[in-house]
Formats: sequence, C-alpha cells, structure tokens
Amino acid sequence: MQHITASAPGKCILFGEHAVVYGHPAVAVAIDQRINVKIELTKSSTHDWKLDGLIFDPKKHPHIEALKQRLWPTSLNAPPLSINIEGQIPTASGLGSSAALSVAASAALRTARGRWLNHSINSPENWAEGFSSRIDDTDVHSTNQPKDSMREGKLGEKLKFITGSDAVDVDECALLAHAVEAIAQGGRASPMDSSTCSHGHVVVLSDSVEEGIEWQYSRKLTTPEGKREWQIHTVKPPANDVYLVIGNTDIHAPTSKQVEKVALMLKNNPERMKEIETIGIIAKRGIKSLLNGDYESVGRAMSENQLMLQSIGVSSPELESLIQAAAPSSLGAKLTGAGGGGCMVALTRDPKTTSEAIELAGGRTIISSFGARGLTIEETTEAPLWVVD
Repeated sequence: MQHITASAPGKCILFGEHAVVYGHPAVAVAIDQRINVKIELTKSSTHDWKLDGLIFDPKKHPHIEALKQRLWPTSLNAPPLSINIEGQIPTASGLGSSAALSVAASAALRTARGRWLNHSINSPENWAEGFSSRIDDTDVHSTNQPKDSMREGKLGEKLKFITGSDAVDVDECALLAHAVEAIAQGGRASPMDSSTCSHGHVVVLSDSVEEGIEWQYSRKLTTPEGKREWQIHTVKPPANDVYLVIGNTDIHAPTSKQVEKVALMLKNNPERMKEIETIGIIAKRGIKSLLNGDYESVGRAMSENQLMLQSIGVSSPELESLIQAAAPSSLGAKLTGAGGGGCMVALTRDPKTTSEAIELAGGRTIISSFGARGLTIEETTEAPLWVVD
C-alpha cells in the first residue's frame, strides 16, 4: 500500500507567550515528543476521507480541513485519503500539538502531491504551485483559494515535476500551519508554534530582525486588532547540559480561549498593554543570554516571565503548585503556552530530581533534551499519490 509518514516536534515557550501575538519577541524550543501523520489512499468505496479509521468530520478537525482545501482540493478530483495520527504530545497542553499536527500533515500532503516547477531549479520563485513567504501572489490565510492552487510562472507553463521529500519546503509547511492555526483561533495566532514545529531547535520571533541570529523570513497576519508582522529566526543552541522537564496539570485549556481572554482584557483596559510590553523586554534579555550560552540567566528570564503571566491572569493554582515544586532544583520554571491549565516547564541540570518533585506535587512529567530536530519525512513509498494535471 502506498503511504507517506511525516513527523513534527512539539514545543515549549521559554519566554514571550501572549506578548508574541502583539508583535513582541519570544523564544520557543522544540522538544523530543512528536506527532506522526501517515496518509494513504483510502480503500473506501464511498470516496469518504478517513481519519483514524472513522469518516472524516471537517467540523471536528478544522486544521486538517483547511490543509485539505489548500493542498488536496476536491475541485481537482483529488482522491480521498486515509489519515492516521499518532503522537506523544498531549492536546490542549501548551506544547504545540495542533501546530505539530498541521506541520506534519502539510508535509505529508505535499509529499503525496509532489510539486510542479516552471524552471529546472527548485526554488520558491520557480514554483508553479505552492505557498511561500517570499511570494505574495496567493494569500494563504484566505479561505477563498484559487481553484487549483496553481500560479503561472515566468515561463507560463509547468516544465518539471519533483516528487517525494524533494517537494517539501519547511517554510511552506510553517506558513500553512500558521494559516490554519489563525483560522482555528479566531484570526489571532502568532507563528511561534508553527515555526518551531517546522524548523526545530530554537526559534526566535521578534518585531524586528535581530542581529547575530539567522533570520529566516517575515510573517504577516491581519488580526481583529490590526495588522501584525513578525520576523522569524532560528538558533542552534550552544552545546549544553540542560534539560527541559515538563509538568502536565491534565487540565485542558484551549489556546483560543486564553488568547481571547487576554484580548478582552486589553480591550477593556488598554493601559495593561504595558504588562505585555514588559514580557517582550524580558524575552529580549533572555535571547541574549541564550546566544551566550548563559543558561542560568535564561532560567531567571523564564521565572520573571512567569510573574508577568500571573499578572495578566493566565496562570492557575495547579500550574503554580508545579512551578513552585520545580523551583529548588531548576534554573527557572514557568507555564508554557497559553496557560489556564496545560503544562509548565522547568529548565534544569538535574532532570530526575526536578521530575520527581513535580510528580510529588501532582503533575505528570515529560523529560526532553533542549532543542529537538524539526519536521521530518519519516517514510515514503511510491510518492506521489496524486498529480495535478
């Protein structure tokens, strides 16, 4: 059976959550835990899509539906697929499970579809189809996509077809994942999760291009509050002996609700934007510490960030309990993600002791190295599964 499997890592935010939605800098690190997406042509005689063996319901899975519209349109008679999802990232926990799913699914679909070029060289400028932050002719955030998601190239025709993992572009997967995250979150979403789950290692988002860091691309989004723009950078962290210990409260707190909560707070109390700006200042200080390999200062920035997250009301008693338990054996600890529940993360050189302390306080723990690999095509057999004529 022809099939393709792609995977993407989860993430923890070291500092900057919520502020990053409003254009301020933030830093996220990829974790070892991943989401795997396997796709194959469905055996169904009814031509229904399948998800984990059941008939696909687009209302329950808006991320997959949005990617389907953009990469596998039924208007072009794309064949139905069967999708299987496996992973180690708990949902609604602040660890980027939905972004990892979107990134892995977009990579699997692109591998299954292949890509037409209008030039012999494979670069975004020469794509006859696809999405790139370097090409402005298609709005990936719009639900009104071109009928076939194709564009006319410089030569006006399709000249070369590339298949398998060669067709996959990390920027395209990150761009698509950000678009569907924004749809799911009412038009508000930073590209933090999607970029980290795509590139892996450490990703820095800022309101300006940061010196001394590898800049990747700009990301733009029109939100209910206005136009936002972020600069995405990637960092391979200096050699280190630190670990991340993640403590899960098992309280589900969807990101969209927490993002809306902060947006409402700022609408009713505009002066509280100063707290958001303070989180941005802390993040910039943390970035410098990270680049210098000063993990003690990175930990302090994490703890300072937590105080501000408490102030804007996105922490919880359960999160605070786990953070306090981790503090004696860690360099710093804070909630990770949107808050309200979900997970906290501690930066530590003694993961065993930190993990035990968190578990004694009632949390379930995950231990990860600092900065895992990014998007990966794990397996492909006889790609493509479908070709746009």
